[in-house]
Amino acid sequence: MEPLVGEDLLRKVKELENLSKEEKAKECGYYTVTKNGIERVNMMKFLNALIDAEGIQLDSAPNANGRGGRSASYRISVQSNGNLLIGSAYTKQMNLKPGDEFLITLGKKHIRLRQVDPEDREGIEEIEASA
Repeated sequence: MEPLVGEDLLRKVKELENLSKEEKAKECGYYTVTKNGIERVNMMKFLNALIDAEGIQLDSAPNANGRGGRSASYRISVQSNGNLLIGSAYTKQMNLKPGDEFLITLGKKHIRLRQVDPEDREGIEEIEASA
């Protein structure tokens, strides 16, 4: 039996309200049979499937490749060569594409990036000329 997900899972769990959570998990297909024929309930998969079915998002948005990895910390350090690198976690979150341009404004202790609208090229050239 394939484990239930989504609305089917929620409906089945409501039908089984008088059973224990382990029995519910098993009835919804969240178990495996070991080599020795012992049934082992996969509670973690069951609970995660319930959370997903309810639409609750505990994690930040997953990476585009679907695998885990480091999450964005919203802090960066100046590298030994003097560069500041903004990682792909941030550019993916902002849906930025290769070639997207930004204007850089330097403050006393901050850097502000303003995305350049492709149709606003004339305004950029004026700003660049005055810099």
